[in-house]
Amino acid sequence: MSGSRDLVGYGASPPDPRWPGGARVAVQFVVNYEEGAENSVLNGDAGSEAFLSEMVGAASHPARAMAMESLYEYGSRAGFWRLHRLFTARGLPVTVFGVAKAMEANPEAVAAMLAAEWEIASHGLRWIDYQYVAEETERAHIADAIALHTRLTGSRPLGWYQGRTSPNTARLVAEEGGFLYDADSYADDLPYWAGTQLIVPYTLDVNDMKFVALNGFDEGEAFFRYLRDTFDQLREEGGRMMSVGLHGRIAGKPARARALARFLDHVIASGDAWVARRIDIARHWMEVHPQ
Repeated sequence: MSGSRDLVGYGASPPDPRWPGGARVAVQFVVNYEEGAENSVLNGDAGSEAFLSEMVGAASHPARAMAMESLYEYGSRAGFWRLHRLFTARGLPVTVFGVAKAMEANPEAVAAMLAAEWEIASHGLRWIDYQYVAEETERAHIADAIALHTRLTGSRPLGWYQGRTSPNTARLVAEEGGFLYDADSYADDLPYWAGTQLIVPYTLDVNDMKFVALNGFDEGEAFFRYLRDTFDQLREEGGRMMSVGLHGRIAGKPARARALARFLDHVIASGDAWVARRIDIARHWMEVHPQ
């Protein structure tokens, strides 16, 4: 097995990011748009989706799973729009991790993302697990995702997040060469360089996916407290980045959206947070800490 791991990183002395305006912390909100691109026999897959839904521990079936399909459909039909209203009402910027095939199925949602000037980064061609997908197939999917994304949005994606990666994903993304950042890492509280590729890490703990995990949040207040405490800790430390992961079918549910709204207002009230799109953080890092 080739390859190596960096277990040291910035160590005891992380660099000063020099966030704009002297901000104590950079906050980045991601809305994952995946609905319609998940595993389904309608998409030519061997079985139904079994991941990230209200039915925790669901099995994959070699036929249509109508309940699972409708749980995903809630995200595109209702949940996305609730999140859209929360952020646009407050004028807060967002990065969308958009699965190309999901966006293709809902042009109205894509138009709303573009009208709000949200960044739309690529979340791959399909919302499937690439762990055992052949390298040549994954490479073709990356190319197809870029082409479809470009057709749907008018410009190619500059950020990448596969999420359900393979051992080849990071190398294939770097070899593609057109992404300003790769978010397929959870390794730090700050961007960092991996060779010539800038990594802007994401998060799985400050993420609404914990609502649909056995070890996760069971109600909105717990979600709010975790968001607030993460923000307050990073703000106290200074010079850090906070990522928040959201999904229309999860945080777009009413009670969870209400907790999220409280956190958005907490961030705004702090007065010293830089809320930015992920591409803005990447460009800032390239300027302040070039490779």
